[in-house]
Order: sequence, then C-alpha cells, then structure tokens
Amino acid sequence: MTKPVKPSNKTPDEISRDTVCTCQECNHDLARSCLKIKCTCCKQEDHSMILDGILGFAQTSKKHGPNTEVRTILVSADSVKLHGDLAIPKDAQGIVLFAHGSGSSRHSPRNKYVAQILQKNGLATLLIDLLTEEEEKIDDYTAHLRFDIGLLAKRLSGATNWLIKNPDTKNLNIGYFGASTGAAAALVASVDHPDTINAIVSRGGRPDLAGPSLPNIKAPTLLIVGGDDVPVIEMNEEAMRLLKIEKKLVIIPGATHLFEEPGTLEEVARFAANWFVSHLTKPNNVKITGKSEKGTGG
Repeated sequence: MTKPVKPSNKTPDEISRDTVCTCQECNHDLARSCLKIKCTCCKQEDHSMILDGILGFAQTSKKHGPNTEVRTILVSADSVKLHGDLAIPKDAQGIVLFAHGSGSSRHSPRNKYVAQILQKNGLATLLIDLLTEEEEKIDDYTAHLRFDIGLLAKRLSGATNWLIKNPDTKNLNIGYFGASTGAAAALVASVDHPDTINAIVSRGGRPDLAGPSLPNIKAPTLLIVGGDDVPVIEMNEEAMRLLKIEKKLVIIPGATHLFEEPGTLEEVARFAANWFVSHLTKPNNVKITGKSEKGTGG
C-alpha cells in the first residue's frame, strides 16, 4: 500500500528557481508559482528538480503542434549549467541546436519562430542560453562575452556532447543554426565535431569571427544574409571563398540585419527548413529553390 504524500511545506524562497511543478491539475510549471498562491492540489513529489536533463514539460501550443514534446532542460557544458528549451516532434530524425546572436538569448522571438517552422517540418530543436544568468548580467554592461567566440563555441560543443549522450536525442542527426556572433560560434564548434554536425545554417552571421576555422569545416553550410545588410554580405562572400565544403549563400532582398521587414524572416525559416530537412533526414531529396539564391554547392 502506497503511503500518502504530504504537501510541500517549503516557502517560495526555499524552493530553487529551477524546481518545477509536474502536477497535471494546476500546470503552474514552476513550484514557486504553486506555493505563492498556496495551491492545494500539488504534493511534494510534484516539485522535482533534475539538474542534467528534463526539468519539466512546457505547455504544448498549436505553434509547436500536437505531437511535439516540449521540455525545459539544464545542460552541462564547459563546467556550467545552461538553460535550454528542447522540442521533439514525433518521429523526428534530426535536431537543430540554436546559437543565438549578440545580446540575445534562447527567448529570441526570431529564433523561436524559426524553431517552430523546423518543428512543423519534423525536426527537433534545442534553443539554449550560451551564457549563464550571471554572465548575461555582466555582458549587459561590458558586451564582451557575446564576442568571445572561443567561449561560445566551447559551450555549444558541450551542448552537442549532451545531445549525443541524452537518450532522447542520441540517435538524431545534429545541425547548427547560428545568428550573428552565434553563427561564428557554430562554425567553430562544428570543427570539434566533424563526424557529428551534418548541417549549418547562418542567419545574418559573422563568419569572419570564425577566422582560421572556415577551411576546416566539414558540415554543409548555408549562409543567409539580408539584401540591405551590406557589410555582412561582404563578410559572408569572403567566407564562401574560404569554405571548402558544400555551401550556399542566400541573399534575402529588402532585409536588414535582424530580418524585421515583413516576410523576410519567413524566407529565412523556409530556406533553413529545406536545408536541414535535406541534410538531416532521409530520403535526401529536398532542394533549395527561390529567386534570392546566390552561390553554388561545392
């Protein structure tokens, strides 16, 4: 006979901010929320914390689709714990790890939108913060960590190792989606995993910051740049000359660096989805099409 479980008698301040509520009735996500409103349906066993894996299940919205499992996770990488949002559609064959750009985070609305499009195309996604909360606060004032490509690449490489070891993702082909400085980190990190990273997509990326790593990259790489982002176009054209693998440069007409113009982010998501589906899933029969293409594979 199972013993009855007593309600948690801890106060909100005694509960770690990473402790989640797994109660199916109240669905408050965080245990602190339950305790603040003195929720009566939760038991102590509903408030759990798993440091190196699933923290809890986020609410699945129509944006993710009914067959997509969404989780908040903590990933061990480079001796720190990084927060991430993992979404795995049913029967996914590949997963895309996102590296956000300068001063951004896993909550970037642009990356979240692209992730949702990838999920609808059957790809799992992991949006992760490459900096800890303390580091983000420091970077808000100094703005130097966002340009520490070595540090960001090391964190991304650590997150890749986590995907390789995690039971739910170890059998999925892995790709990188990087924005701005995150694209440079993705390019550099891929060199550490030449047999693991199967595709890279850069959105408004700074491949110039990847430096000498460019000729050593083995993963097929798609560079997407805004047509009005002239300095970054030149950086990506130079990267095209240095990359020795399958590569393509796509210029989105009328788009600036952040792709805030109507319809431009949708174009980014479409090209990214085609590239990842063709390189991370089987059969390999999806081709990039569109008037805004520039460059050829090779």
